[in-house]
Amino acid sequence: MSKTKRIYLDHTAGRFTDSRVIEVMLPFMKLLYGNPSSIHSFGQETRQAVEDARIKIAELISAERKETIFFTSGATESNNIAIKGVADRNKDRGTHIITSSIEHMSVLNPCKFLMTNGFKVTFLPVDKYGFVNLERLKEELTDDTILVSIMYANGEIGTIQPIKAISQIVHTKNAYLHVDATAANGQVPLDVKGEGIDLLTLSSNDMYGPKGVGALYIKKGTRIKPLVHGGGQERGLRSGTENLPGMVGFGKAAEIAKKELLTENKRLKNLRDKLIKGILDPISHSFLNGHPTKRLPNNVAVRYDFIEGESILLSLDMMGVAASSGSACTTKTLEPSHVLREMGLKHEEAHGSLLFTLGKQNKEEEVEYVIDIMPNIVKRLRVMSPLTPKELKE
Repeated sequence: MSKTKRIYLDHTAGRFTDSRVIEVMLPFMKLLYGNPSSIHSFGQETRQAVEDARIKIAELISAERKETIFFTSGATESNNIAIKGVADRNKDRGTHIITSSIEHMSVLNPCKFLMTNGFKVTFLPVDKYGFVNLERLKEELTDDTILVSIMYANGEIGTIQPIKAISQIVHTKNAYLHVDATAANGQVPLDVKGEGIDLLTLSSNDMYGPKGVGALYIKKGTRIKPLVHGGGQERGLRSGTENLPGMVGFGKAAEIAKKELLTENKRLKNLRDKLIKGILDPISHSFLNGHPTKRLPNNVAVRYDFIEGESILLSLDMMGVAASSGSACTTKTLEPSHVLREMGLKHEEAHGSLLFTLGKQNKEEEVEYVIDIMPNIVKRLRVMSPLTPKELKE
């Protein structure tokens, strides 16, 4: 990476931990180390810190009470508990699950696992923007359907799903709605009550909290079975000694997100729209992936014909810019992103995709730098590509 530039535009992959979050975590690594499950004073003071964090997370998503928040090791575990836990607990009612074809692998793979254990799973198609087909959802819902799992927003293309409309459809059959909000939490307002969500997955690091901690919102009355058995922590749903510093840090990150969300959302949208315009308008045969407006405020997902995203990434890296791509290099497989393919993109179109995701530390001058260097990068790579038409090489 360039010694003169270090611009990080890969916030979907990982984020720094806010210094204010680190500050509140430190005492729980050095001084306040009592086990929250202990009955003595050392344990009780840390127990209160955990409950305070639970309150802050509940407030962020407008949950009805703190007891609906269960801490986990991250979004992957939360998704697994939600899908497998609901399926196993409710198999007496039905064995049908519905999800979308563009979910994260931590949703798709648990669903595929359940298919080997007697459950039927329907994978809903999406349109060219990545929206779930609501009419198809209505058609696929049956009295045997116990769970529908649809992500709030897709981190790869930015498209935000119409969750409230989905919820209204799902509840006509008394099925549960699980929403993976990993890409959306801390970026857009979440209201589990107003949007009719039964289970919601949250990730700490995706809102500038510590890695290795997440949460699962479970609406009161939802029938769910624990996957991990042990000492009965998290009211028996998720046993194991509490990640005390992580939980406290997650709570602080949620508190900050709630306070700063609308202001940061507006700032990121302005940067996002400037970057989209700046790296598409001057370059022919370039396109936006996902919906142009109903998308995450930090997401800039684009694609360029005739070249591969991997080559663009390497060129950007040499210029000091970190981004990501839906092409094979990021997944270590020979296939491009399943999300882009499900949206109808051809193999070569999906391979030409590139993803910039903005964050708190990004400034307008960094966006301007990327806008300045992208045309030359694309032009140089197209000159070398055997797929590029002759007129574009001149």
